[in-house]
Amino acid sequence: MYKTDILLNRDEYKSKVLGCWMGKNIGGTLGAPLEGKQDIFHYDFYVNEMNGEPAPNDDLDLQFVWLRAMEEKGVFGVNERVLGEYWMRHIVAAWNEYGIARNNIVNGLLPPLSGSTCNQKWEVSNGAWIRSEIWACVFAGTPDWASYYAISDACVDHADDGVYAEIFTASLESAAFIESDIRKLINCALARIPKDCRVARSVKIAIDSYDKGLPWEDARNAIVKDSEDLGWFQAPANIGFCVIGLLYGEGDFSKSLCTAVNCGDDTDCTGATVGSIMGILNGIEGIPEKWIKPIGHSIKTWAVSRFHLHIPHTIEELTDRVIAMKECASAEFPELARLVDGDTQIPDDIEKRLADGKWVEYQFSVREKNRLYFDLPWCIFSAKYCDGVIVEPGKPTRIQLRAECGDEETANLIVSWHLPEGWEISPSQSQTLMIRDNAYSEVEVTITPGPMAEAFEYIPLEVRLSNRQAPTYLTIPLRLAGAAAPSHAKGDWSAFIATSLRRGRSFAR
Repeated sequence: MYKTDILLNRDEYKSKVLGCWMGKNIGGTLGAPLEGKQDIFHYDFYVNEMNGEPAPNDDLDLQFVWLRAMEEKGVFGVNERVLGEYWMRHIVAAWNEYGIARNNIVNGLLPPLSGSTCNQKWEVSNGAWIRSEIWACVFAGTPDWASYYAISDACVDHADDGVYAEIFTASLESAAFIESDIRKLINCALARIPKDCRVARSVKIAIDSYDKGLPWEDARNAIVKDSEDLGWFQAPANIGFCVIGLLYGEGDFSKSLCTAVNCGDDTDCTGATVGSIMGILNGIEGIPEKWIKPIGHSIKTWAVSRFHLHIPHTIEELTDRVIAMKECASAEFPELARLVDGDTQIPDDIEKRLADGKWVEYQFSVREKNRLYFDLPWCIFSAKYCDGVIVEPGKPTRIQLRAECGDEETANLIVSWHLPEGWEISPSQSQTLMIRDNAYSEVEVTITPGPMAEAFEYIPLEVRLSNRQAPTYLTIPLRLAGAAAPSHAKGDWSAFIATSLRRGRSFAR
């Protein structure tokens, strides 16, 4: 197996991870009182008196759930389905995309369907890219791997630009462990998302404004105007605000942080992410003491259940656990960057590697948002909802079945549908797919739903390998059009956020 040529000095790496989490706490605390406000600000320090403790922030505490998943399942035992189950077990936050994802999973619409179904209002919002640091730290110096896990993470409750946004932040933060040039980091992240997506559009507006010498306020206004059709609290604009902070901050921790937050909107998210990036770049020693003293080193939570999660009490405890996961990942997969007691070693062609986003493009091609995956012992089996999960009686809907990456030399996978009375399928009730190593087979069926007495219908799918007697039964969920609808916050969003923050504080540890 190929062995890594990226070596990271252990002490420097620890300093960067500490800086990441401290910057996250600082930025989230700075931005929390301003969250949801659509103004331009000119703050240069904390708005509230913190009395030695940080503000609770879902940007940080959601990542404890992913950390626990890795500790219990192993780094490479984690995927979107596992993360979805840990979400159900440990995350109590239920607003907007979080609540919609939970409701989808409850009803059998597992990731990635949980992020793409009935989530049009929030699927490109900010809930995913704010929790990318855990992947960046575990996969430090390897942005492709950080991106891979960012996709698995984001698709639980987001789709499209909501996913691209986390790929952007995860890859940038991962690369920041081995590259310090802000422009190169931004280009690395851009290389890993679609060139024409809305996140890329906002980032390019920020870059163009900075290169033209325009004030940061003009850059901010240009991004707001470009994102008017999406509304507030959406990922493209807020990622753009982060890039404004990084560019116009010109390497200064305080200036970078405050510029991002002063753009308004989802200020705790933009502040926390820019803070974590600057913390990675400069290490814990590069964060001015004036920012650390008011909040200390403790961690406060409000979006997760504390039972069975083993929440770290301080950023030092969190850092030690993340480093342990990094060591486990590198030991299991030698291609990842490795921690050493000697000098850091960065290969000569690293700039070329960072600029190459083809591996992530491949991940897009095989991990579709409307495809339900089943990891069977003999192959990866999946059902693609070509016309969506939502159906109407009498209206045909297409489903594509695929078997890929088989472990058998050659075998047939026989699939039989057990449809409710009054439902029809063509071309037949049964299909056969050939499976073999490093190949795939697929077939498309058309189902015409009959009467549906409830909001969801769960179609039993009998799957049997040709050289095995015992069948495996899977479930294909379908949702009746108009039978259920997600809830949304009422009234002014900034007021809702302020109320949520007050309630959250009462539950914070």
